[in-house]
Amino acid sequence: MVETKVLDVKGLTCPMPVIKTKKAVSELKTGEVLNVLATDPASKNDIPALIGRLGGTVLNISEREGVISFQIQK
Repeated sequence: MVETKVLDVKGLTCPMPVIKTKKAVSELKTGEVLNVLATDPASKNDIPALIGRLGGTVLNISEREGVISFQIQK
């Protein structure tokens, strides 16, 4: 897995993490991986739902010290 981009949306609340993630995913090439860092608890449900609609894959979700990390592949 090659992490190609990092999107830091820590401190932002719904709907901004989803809006910024959608824009960042749209800029990825097929196969590229985006690591999204978020602190909004709603992101745990919202971002995977968004990626499902966009046809991408959530490779991993982890949480550490209040920061939720999503590895997303287009």
